[in-house]
Amino acid sequence: MKLKKSITLVALLTPFVFSLCRKAPEGMPSVINPEYDDTPYELDYGRFAEPDMTDNPLTVEGVKLGRMLFYETLLSKDNSISCGSCHIQQDGFSDPAQFSAGVDGSLGKRQAMPIFNMLWHTNEFFWDGRAHLLRDQSLMPIQDELEMKETLENVISKLSATTTYPAQFIRAFGDAEITSERMSLAMEQFMNSIISNQSKYDKFLDGQATLTESEERGRVLFSAEYNPGFPEISGADCAHCHGGNNFDNNRYMNNGLDADGDQDDIGREAVTGEPRDRAKFKVPSLRNIELTAPYMHDGRFQTLEEVIDHYDHGIVISETVDPALVYSAQTGLQLTEQDKINLINFLKTLTDEEMIADERFSDPF
Repeated sequence: MKLKKSITLVALLTPFVFSLCRKAPEGMPSVINPEYDDTPYELDYGRFAEPDMTDNPLTVEGVKLGRMLFYETLLSKDNSISCGSCHIQQDGFSDPAQFSAGVDGSLGKRQAMPIFNMLWHTNEFFWDGRAHLLRDQSLMPIQDELEMKETLENVISKLSATTTYPAQFIRAFGDAEITSERMSLAMEQFMNSIISNQSKYDKFLDGQATLTESEERGRVLFSAEYNPGFPEISGADCAHCHGGNNFDNNRYMNNGLDADGDQDDIGREAVTGEPRDRAKFKVPSLRNIELTAPYMHDGRFQTLEEVIDHYDHGIVISETVDPALVYSAQTGLQLTEQDKINLINFLKTLTDEEMIADERFSDPF
C-alpha cells in the first residue's frame, strides 16, 4: 500500500519537478550574481506613429522576461499550456482552432485574437474590451476557468521555486521579488515588442515592391466607397472600418452577423451594460489576415471567401448593426467573382512573413 502511494505521488510530482528544472532560455546569462539592467529595447515603428510607453517603457531584460512568461507552461494549472499555445507565431499569433483548448481540453467561448501592433490599440483589449490595459489582459487567461485554470498565487510560487526566474526578475526589475504586477508588466512589454510592419504592402508604400495587376485592383476596391448608383466605380468599402496603418478603427461594431433574436453573445454590452452595445465587438486589424483564420469573434468563417461573401450579400439587419452596412445591404456590394479574387489578393499583401519568422518573438525554451 505504501509503495502504491509513493508511486502515485511521484507520478503527480514529476511534471511539476520537470518543469521547474526545465532548460533555461537560450542565451540566458548565468543565474549567479544577476544584475539589474535597464537598457532600452529598440523598436522599429516604420510608418506608425511613435507610441506612448511612459508608464512601462520597454527594456531588453523586461522584454526577455515577458517572452519567457509568454511561453511558460508553469502559468497553467497542470503546467501544460502557455500563452503561446493559443497565440501561435506562424499563425500571426492567433489560433487556427475555432476555439482554443484550455487545461483538460475545455474550450473557450471566442476565437483567439491575434497579437501584434498592440501598442496602437487605444480602446482596450479582448473582443469585448473587458481588459482596460494590455497588462490587465495578460493575467486574465491564467485565471480563466476555461483556459489556464490557475491562481496567480500558485504561479508566483512555481516561478519562485525555479532558478531562472528570480534571476531574470532581478535583471528586469532590480530585485528577485515575483509579483503578478511585475509579471503583467513584463508580458505587456513582450507583446508590445511584436510589431508587424514588413508586409509586401508596406514595402510597396516604401517603393521596394510592386503590386500585381490583381493586387492593385484589389487595393482600389478595398479603399473605394460603396456607390450603388455607379456600380462601375463602386468599391467594397473595407477602409470604412479597416483603415489607417493598422487596418482597424479602434471601435466596437456590429457587423451584421446575427438577427436580434439570434445574438447569443452580447459582446460589448456585457462590459458596458449599454443595450446600444449589444453584439458589438472590437474591430480587428486586417494585417496578417491570411494567417489568422478562422474569422469573426466566434470563428464562424473558415476562409476569406466566406468573409467577403458575408459583406457582399450576407449582412443580417439588427438594432445595433452599423449604419454603413445597413446601407450597403440594400443591394449588396455587387462584387464580381474577379473583384473578390482581386480583393483577396490585396489582403494577402498584408501578410508579414518577417514577423512570423522573427526569432525575437519565438519560444525561447
